[in-house]
Amino acid sequence: MKLDVEAIQDTKTFEGLREEWTELLASSDADGLFLTWEWLFTWWQQFAASRTLSILAVRSSGTLVGLAPLALAPPSLSRLRPLRTLEFLGTGSVGSDYLDLIIRRGHEADVLETLIADLEGRNQVIALAQMHTRQGQAWRLGASLAACGWKTSMTPTEVCPYIDLRDLSWPGYLQGRGSSLRYNFRRRLRHLESLGGVTLACPSGDGERREWLRRMVDFHLERWNHRGGSDAFHRDDLVAFHERFSHLASLRGWLRLFALRVGERPVAYLYCFRYRGTLLFYQSGFDEEFAKLSVGLVAMGLAIKQAIEEGADEYDMLHGSEAYKFHWADKTREIGRLELYPGRLLGSWCHTSAALARAARRTVRQVLAGSPLLNNVETAPQGQPRARA
Repeated sequence: MKLDVEAIQDTKTFEGLREEWTELLASSDADGLFLTWEWLFTWWQQFAASRTLSILAVRSSGTLVGLAPLALAPPSLSRLRPLRTLEFLGTGSVGSDYLDLIIRRGHEADVLETLIADLEGRNQVIALAQMHTRQGQAWRLGASLAACGWKTSMTPTEVCPYIDLRDLSWPGYLQGRGSSLRYNFRRRLRHLESLGGVTLACPSGDGERREWLRRMVDFHLERWNHRGGSDAFHRDDLVAFHERFSHLASLRGWLRLFALRVGERPVAYLYCFRYRGTLLFYQSGFDEEFAKLSVGLVAMGLAIKQAIEEGADEYDMLHGSEAYKFHWADKTREIGRLELYPGRLLGSWCHTSAALARAARRTVRQVLAGSPLLNNVETAPQGQPRARA
């Protein structure tokens, strides 16, 4: 099969790929929210910075059969990288999980062979983050480049706790989570109901979506400003990204911006998305005046109940190993970072420098693990996630 590769380097062409991108993603095993055109194009608009767009589109007789959603970052002396680096679109501060190549089912081998032929002669580092460590096409790309003489490094970085909701009812799920959580959730819910009734709702229009998102961000920042600060919504560009994306997600029917009300007062927000059969929990914000009443615990439980009632197959809490997530979830997926260095002299030097830097960071963590300074580091309270990086 003869395949052609098109290098897409301008925003206008990227924008024009929307329909083809969406159809291809739905026809691939990589199908997920963080690989949608809506998420990645919005990311590019907001966070391109000094990167150069470098999407590789693979076609067979004009039909799109593969996408490598990449951008090219400039050399970084501070990171000991004198070479330019190919990275996934979506990398960095917005917390994209399960990034990968997008390849039409049945075309995997041919598309990978074509991409390898395009990439293997390049004198560039390839650094692919937030990848599922046990599946995906990017790992196969890495293995093939290694066979061509490239140096490779794979580092597990996080876990994503999740709940398999298939064949579960809400009472059955809660029964299976143990008596302590079941008792605490029901007791906290009854107490909130005694204060004026409890409802969990989604915005009814775009104006309400905008208002609820702003309130969620305000609640989130207010809570974390007293706990060392947030890295989720602490910059205007991050807030602007979510304003843009949540609007697109609402139009597509993906947005689940839950507001927990006690009486008429909103006391907690969960920023979630429903994509295909999965409800994804992304972030949250709680009214500080109600924090002691475990509104986060109640909101999370009711959101899981909502997911079950919607017929979702899964509730994914995304990356982060905070203890509160494991009150609800009993399964995890591991995500990691794959780095590939060309076999030439400068690429080998970059690989060695990166390995030395990782070893130094491990040493620092081991030293700090026994330091009394860590006694002052706060862990995330139940119902409140750490801001995602």
